[in-house]
Amino acid sequence: MKQAVIIEMSTEELVGKLKEERATLAKLNLAHAVSPIENPVQIRETKKTVARILTEVRRRELEA
Repeated sequence: MKQAVIIEMSTEELVGKLKEERATLAKLNLAHAVSPIENPVQIRETKKTVARILTEVRRRELEA
């Protein structure tokens, strides 16, 4: 997910998306622990998306 898309989302949407991405990351990590997943880059990309969302949420908290 691109930063421009994240900035356009509302705070409530970001919180929901954060839950969703964290669940996806947990599933990917579990699947990769059991047997190597086909595309391990998905784990890295999901981590980066979580970090981008957390950064935007924190930036909004500081602005308020």
